[in-house]
Amino acid sequence: MSAEDLGRPRLPSQRIAGYLRSAIRDGEFRPGDRLPSERELAQAHGAARNTAREAIRILAEEGLIDRRHGSGVFVRERRRTLRFGAERYSRRLREETGLSPYRAELAKQGLTPRVDCVSIERRVAPAEVAERLGLPTDEPNVVRRENRYYASDGTAEHPVQVGVTFIPWTIAEGTPLATSAALGKGSLYARFEERGHRITRSREEVSARMPTPEEAQVLHLPSGVPILEVLHTGIDQEGRAFEVTRFVMRADLGALDYDLRVED
Repeated sequence: MSAEDLGRPRLPSQRIAGYLRSAIRDGEFRPGDRLPSERELAQAHGAARNTAREAIRILAEEGLIDRRHGSGVFVRERRRTLRFGAERYSRRLREETGLSPYRAELAKQGLTPRVDCVSIERRVAPAEVAERLGLPTDEPNVVRRENRYYASDGTAEHPVQVGVTFIPWTIAEGTPLATSAALGKGSLYARFEERGHRITRSREEVSARMPTPEEAQVLHLPSGVPILEVLHTGIDQEGRAFEVTRFVMRADLGALDYDLRVED
């Protein structure tokens, strides 16, 4: 509950931040507009410059503005939201397009995807991954593949998410899954199907948090923007979990869109 709701007077910096927040919401300042300088805000509100600076910091932490060194403070542009639905894992979409789930999903939305595989290593499974795959945690029994995902609308390209996939060594051994960034037509799930694991269900555990410094750097996150963390488990036709992927997504660019059947 805010100080306003409790009837307590707000600090001067909060009053200035409240004025700017309302002006952005009401369209007085539109995306891309430059806000008044700290000195202008201080003069207009009869406050110290440090107070105006604190108001700007509050809005930056809320993800409403961008600071541009040497240029000023601007209302953050609203970028197109990418929607990720469960259909992206479907065999039909994979066979029609020959693409990976990410590439097929972005193609449907008229965007150009790019995926960089930055590492492929044999590792000991982290505890939560081992639990979902039914593996021990005392031997290097998974292949860890790390991908970085980008999207372009023809004018600019933005990093969207990082995905780290864990595959049991018994499935990946002797296949491109263990060695190659290029997985061929149908990508990851076509190779799984060749190994006898056709994805028929997907469990996705979704949470939100603020990014680590490394995540903020990799995803080029402006201040105040949280991430969505999705722990995805692929389940095959026998009801067995055969891969786990941890996605870290920019919350200002990505959204999850599920159409779920309600069980009786």
